[in-house]
Amino acid sequence: MVSITGLLWFKKEKALKKDPICNMEVQETEALTAEFDGKTFYFCSEGCRDKFLTDRACKLPHTTYDLIIIGGGPAGLTAAVYAATLKMDAFLITRDLGGQAIDSTKIENYMGYDFITGPELIERFQDQLLHSHYIDHLMSEVEKIEAVEGGFSITTSELQRYFAKTLIIATGMTRRKLKVPGEEEFQRRGVFYGNIQDYSFVQGEDVAVIGGGNSALQIVENLQTVARNIYLISDSGLTADPVIIERIKKFGNLNLYEGYKTQEFRGAKTLGGIVVRKMASQDVSEISAGGVFIAIGLQPNSSPVSHL
Repeated sequence: MVSITGLLWFKKEKALKKDPICNMEVQETEALTAEFDGKTFYFCSEGCRDKFLTDRACKLPHTTYDLIIIGGGPAGLTAAVYAATLKMDAFLITRDLGGQAIDSTKIENYMGYDFITGPELIERFQDQLLHSHYIDHLMSEVEKIEAVEGGFSITTSELQRYFAKTLIIATGMTRRKLKVPGEEEFQRRGVFYGNIQDYSFVQGEDVAVIGGGNSALQIVENLQTVARNIYLISDSGLTADPVIIERIKKFGNLNLYEGYKTQEFRGAKTLGGIVVRKMASQDVSEISAGGVFIAIGLQPNSSPVSHL
């Protein structure tokens, strides 16, 4: 006998279960559920639960689609919702939902909102995808994309193959690295990339932010009431929106290092300081910092399709 209960939402801080159809992690206490053969199964949406209730198979019912979308950031999710409104036989494959937007604490240039955070925006996208405009979806890595007769073949990390007449690649970007000594050694031991959810571990510390764009300056804003001193290091001028630049230049604990290049990260077990070089004079100095946040731009995740 099968019984069903519940209503979805999921947050990282609570106990998570995996949807057997799409591999999405869902919050145990609020997920849609189904009881079968003495076991409880948890689902991200009515669409995935209905597929399970139809034949109890813990997999998607078919592998051939008119459209496959790869990537679950704002572009991929928008394409998925639009495909659903057109009643297309579409399929979304993504490692996770949200992309880079999930790290944005302030979005001030998105149509329809004077201000919204990245997590809030992605939550609304997810709600549309999972409830209002459901399409088949799978949380997985794409290992291979091949052009075949009549379309494309996609192989996931589970070695499952899917086929589509049309492919949308919305794999977004990865964060650029400085590629200087100590960067890899102190990663997550003082060196971080982009915005993070909790800055309390640098409460009262001297910290550095490397970069001059919107992402870097948003980090400065988040650190302003937490850190003792903030060193903003940029090898060129600040390129963020003027309204953000104007705000951060009023911070009393901000030290601006424009025209400086990061040379090295130093420390013992954890990060202790940053070596920088002034580009105009070649003078080298060391900044004491217990944490550094790198936001120097993004590069496209295009390697899976570079051969096509």
